[in-house]
Amino acid sequence: MNGVIPLHKEIGLTSSDYVYKLRKILHTKKIGHTGTLDPLVDGVLPICVGQSTKLVNRLTGSPKEYEGEITLGVSTTTEDREGDVVDKIKLESPFKTEKLNETFKSMIGDLTQIPPMYSAVKVNGKKLYEYARAGLEVERPKREIHLYDFYLMGEPKFDSEKGLQTVKFHVRCSKGTYVRTLAVEFGSLLGVPSYMSELTRTQSAGFNLENTFKLSDIESMINEDDYSFLISIDEVLSDMQAHELTNEEWEINVQHGGFLELSQYDTKNNLRVTKNNITKAIYKYDPKDSMWKPDTMLLNNE
Repeated sequence: MNGVIPLHKEIGLTSSDYVYKLRKILHTKKIGHTGTLDPLVDGVLPICVGQSTKLVNRLTGSPKEYEGEITLGVSTTTEDREGDVVDKIKLESPFKTEKLNETFKSMIGDLTQIPPMYSAVKVNGKKLYEYARAGLEVERPKREIHLYDFYLMGEPKFDSEKGLQTVKFHVRCSKGTYVRTLAVEFGSLLGVPSYMSELTRTQSAGFNLENTFKLSDIESMINEDDYSFLISIDEVLSDMQAHELTNEEWEINVQHGGFLELSQYDTKNNLRVTKNNITKAIYKYDPKDSMWKPDTMLLNNE
C-alpha cells in the first residue's frame, strides 16, 4: 500500500494520534505525517503510507495555507486559547480596517521568528513545552520564515463590553512558520496583547481542505473495499517532469542506484523516472558530472 492520504484532522487529537490510529485501520506500520498540527488546530494533514514515507520531507517543505482568527486585547502563555492569560487590556475602540490591512501587509515577506515555549522544538534534547511545563525558560533558536500572503478576511468584530476585537485572516507561509506567533506579532505591531483564537490549515502539499477525508470516512470506505482516499505517488508528483525508462536504463542503472545521462530535461528541477508509467525514483541533476543522480528511491512503488 503506497500513497498519500489527504486527511482532515479534527480538533482534539494530535497529528501523532492520527498516525497511530491509521496504522491500526490500515494494518501497516509504515506511516508518517507531513507537518505537526496542534490539537486545537484542524484542517489538511497529508499522511504518507508505504513508499511515500520517503516523500515526507519533500511534502513538509512546501508552503502551507491557513485561515484563522486573532483576538486583540489578551495574550496567553501558549499564544492560543488553551493557555493561561498573561496580559489583558480593554480596548476602548476597535482598530480601523485600514490600520489592520496595513499591519497585515507590513508582515508579508521574510521574517525572523522565535518559537513559542509551548512548542515541540527541541533544545538540548528536550522539547520546549517540557521546559515550559516545568516552569523553566530557555533560549530559543531563531528561525527564518517567509509569508507569501497575509490578509484580512471579512469584517472584524468588536466586543465593546469586554473590550476585545477579533480579526479573521488568511496566510500562505513557508515551512516552519508558527502561526500562533504571527498572531502575537500582529498584536505587538498594533501595541496590544493578542493570541490566536482559531486556526484551520486549508492547504498543504497541494491538497485542499475540500478534498480531504475524515478518519470516519476512511473507516467507512475501507468497509466497502474502497481505497480511493489513497492518492498515488504518481498523482502526488504529477507536476514534476518525468522520464519513462527504457528496459536498459531500468535494469542496469536505476535498479542499482546508477546515474542517468539525459540531455532533454530541465536540469534546474528534479526528474521523476518511471517504469510502465509508475514512479520508481526521483533524480537530481549534478552539474559537476553532467549526470542525473538518485535523490529518492521508490523502487517498490506499485
